[in-house]
Amino acid sequence: MARNFLRSVKHRTAMVWNIPSFPILLLLNFMVGLSMSLFVPFSSIFGLDVVGMSNMAYGVFMMIMAVGGVVISTYIGKLSDRNISRKMILVITSVAAIFGYIGFAYIRDYYLLSMVAFFLLGMASATMPQLWAHAREILESSEVPKREIPFVMNIFRMFTALAWTVGPAFAGWVLVLVDFEGLFLLVAFGFFLCIIAVVAFIKDEPKKQDMSGKQVVLGKFIFRPYIFANIVAMFLLHAATTINMQNIPQFVTKVLGGTEAHVGMIFSVPPVFEIPLMIAFGILATRLDLGWLIKLGFLFSFVYFLLLWNVTAPWQIYPLQLLSAANVAITAGLAVTYFQNFLPKEPGTATTLYMNAQKIGQTIGFLLFGYVSSLLSYENVFIICIIFTGVGFLILLAAGKKKSGSSLPLYDGVR
Repeated sequence: MARNFLRSVKHRTAMVWNIPSFPILLLLNFMVGLSMSLFVPFSSIFGLDVVGMSNMAYGVFMMIMAVGGVVISTYIGKLSDRNISRKMILVITSVAAIFGYIGFAYIRDYYLLSMVAFFLLGMASATMPQLWAHAREILESSEVPKREIPFVMNIFRMFTALAWTVGPAFAGWVLVLVDFEGLFLLVAFGFFLCIIAVVAFIKDEPKKQDMSGKQVVLGKFIFRPYIFANIVAMFLLHAATTINMQNIPQFVTKVLGGTEAHVGMIFSVPPVFEIPLMIAFGILATRLDLGWLIKLGFLFSFVYFLLLWNVTAPWQIYPLQLLSAANVAITAGLAVTYFQNFLPKEPGTATTLYMNAQKIGQTIGFLLFGYVSSLLSYENVFIICIIFTGVGFLILLAAGKKKSGSSLPLYDGVR
């Protein structure tokens, strides 16, 4: 049994490396993921302790950045599915990231930082979904069997997890040496390397069909009961995840008596497990219904937050991160393919739809963290996470399985 599994992994891994231009896309995914992993785990420390924001002001600030990501990346996602160069879009969003993080390195005025967060980092947030959409287009035009696409996309997501394996711990070390100023300049440099790689190695994949003049009727699409249930569930999950990500640094350093090194280690543990779990769940996704695997991810998340609520020392969080890793391996890896299957003709729009469910959840999560943490102790903030993931799991159970066929048109003038 184990031998067959290892043989299957070896065969599928060789298949991934043989897909044209895929190795460079994997590298780009790692580089973008690494740049993000250097900042995100320490964002609450930056806002609250360095800039001097109040909890509520920090929540509003992060909400502004998330809203910018939703608005701008949605527009970019629609453009990318028409006859617009995805390569050019990747360069533009990376340039925005460079200027945005340079701004974060030196600006300490709340309102100027908010403008940088909305416009520049909002535009930069489109980089990841555009990479994933480009990867899906390459897969569709390759000889990879359709049943293997969830596995390949999970391998793609695995390189983001690999970046998060080293990123937070490395960022903790960088902060000791050069503080946040040096950290943000390092993130900007990471996006500069991405631009070089995109210009040198990425080729635009021809669109399978001309989508110019056709616009997906997103209102009719989103509000189909099954689709809407999945969007709401993902929104709740990512709101809980965002609250947790903002809360853990404060909980560890101000309640459990830990240090920033503990925080870096806590965020570095899950990706170590995410990598093998993504391979395992990716293989399962070629044999099982994706919907049931997504439900399993929600269950893992609910149990994780329930146990996290009861820890009394930083080291106790380390083993719990295995549950977090299992959740991420499913809901952040397979969920991309899961949403792309809802709208297979427009991978940019479909990927952005998933990302926006994530970002809207983050928006509410940032606001709730700022508000709730000003009312409750940091350990009791986890109660919100428990409620959100539990409700999300129940929504998916009630939604059931996707029904084939629909009487609603997806495109203006197109059946």
